[in-house]
Amino acid sequence: MDVAIIIVNYNSSKYTLECVNTVVEKTSEAISYQIIVVDNNSTAVEYKILKEGFPTKPNISLHRSNINTGFGGGNMFGAQFANADYLLFLNNDAMLLNDCLHILLNFMKANPKVGVSTAQNFDENNDFVPSFDHNKGLRRLLFGRSFLEKNNPELYPKRKKEYSEPVKVNWVNGAFLFFDSKAFAEVGGFDTNIFLYWEEMDICHRLKKLGYESWLVPEAQILHHQGVSTGTSQAMNRESYISYLYVLRKNYGFGKYLLIRTYLCVALLLKPKKWHLLPIILKSNNQTQSLKRKQKMSFLDEN
Repeated sequence: MDVAIIIVNYNSSKYTLECVNTVVEKTSEAISYQIIVVDNNSTAVEYKILKEGFPTKPNISLHRSNINTGFGGGNMFGAQFANADYLLFLNNDAMLLNDCLHILLNFMKANPKVGVSTAQNFDENNDFVPSFDHNKGLRRLLFGRSFLEKNNPELYPKRKKEYSEPVKVNWVNGAFLFFDSKAFAEVGGFDTNIFLYWEEMDICHRLKKLGYESWLVPEAQILHHQGVSTGTSQAMNRESYISYLYVLRKNYGFGKYLLIRTYLCVALLLKPKKWHLLPIILKSNNQTQSLKRKQKMSFLDEN
């Protein structure tokens, strides 16, 4: 196969079925591909919707996990069924607007140093949405994105600019991650210690250490309904900080990790609405508070 597309579903089957349909409708017949859908322990009702509406094609398969393993875990579960030169990890709420697979396949073949690339994102109103970001280290926290983009545009290209040509970036949006399979295997795939959020910053950093690059290819375009599976809540905000601090400590050294924790403590003390995040910042082993630790196995009777 040229490309294996891995899609994780969690209680949003309607979007997953639409996502699969856009891949089938938009992909050129010149591309050989397989679609692997992982249900990440959705409710019985949601899984029934998914299963009953699922396409019956030999290159499209459905696999269910009996426990919610999060973004990275769900994608790694799906990756074991892939047999292709390239891997696309596609959010189930991201819909292809054009022949993204063909565009990215050609780009990656022509640029072997690129480990991962992404498509240009648009929201449900067809408005432009940034599709990459800069590493959230001390410089970004202290000076902000705008200062970095103005003073070092080569390292920090403007996020809110609509590009017409491919651009090299720090890390790409997790809604659409198109990997060279060899690079993905060499870096070890997603870190399944991370339940949700910041997986892109982590894996793109690790790819860079191995000599690979991350790129936005704006010719490829997707519509992204953001936050369909996770929504927004205090629990999600806490999970984001848990993952962020884990990625910092893992990849950027203990000294920088402590400095950023100190900065975040001071910053959050000035924002009473965010005081619920302070226990996460202050606790050194905050992964014990992750939603990952609260997941329970669930078996369905499919007979």
